[in-house]
Amino acid sequence: MKIYLTRHGQTRLNKERLMQGRTDEPLNETGIRQAERMHEILTKAEPELRFDAVYASPLDRAVQTAAIISGFPREQIRIDERILETDFGKYELADYTALGPAMSLYWAMPEIFPAPPTVETVRSMTERSRSFLKDLEAKEGELENVLVTCHGGIIRALCGYLEDRASGIKWRPKPHNCEVRVYESSGGVHRTLRSYQLDS
Repeated sequence: MKIYLTRHGQTRLNKERLMQGRTDEPLNETGIRQAERMHEILTKAEPELRFDAVYASPLDRAVQTAAIISGFPREQIRIDERILETDFGKYELADYTALGPAMSLYWAMPEIFPAPPTVETVRSMTERSRSFLKDLEAKEGELENVLVTCHGGIIRALCGYLEDRASGIKWRPKPHNCEVRVYESSGGVHRTLRSYQLDS
């Protein structure tokens, strides 16, 4: 099974540099263009690629991105709560540059600093990511190519699982909007294949 893992396109809140967790903000015009461009990149790079299934977080920005990149109608996208964005608690919609030391240190180095009160922990993120991916891997004989569209925080835990990181997360480099990371899972063995970036 090949798993194509991507972050949604840009939203207004991304552009304004605000912490965007569970707020259901749609893509802005730039985000739509980013998803369209990634569809073009994948089509050119892998002309034979056909997704057997597309999964997305229930948030509109993820579903919208998934539909554009895959070409699937929205009603055929499989929604899974386990790949929702990180819960930022009281920091939701806060300015990136004004989070205060506790949240700034946690979000920069969660391997070292604990989550502040009201904010989802790394353990929570890794547990729900592992649950989702193990269920997906159980469909190995049924699905060959799968697109998973989610968010900048939770994707770090999904990548951590697929790269067998001891910490459970791959925090750096941060995923960019509509960047696609491609992994292979075969019999529970994981391999990183390639990645696709938007043109700079």
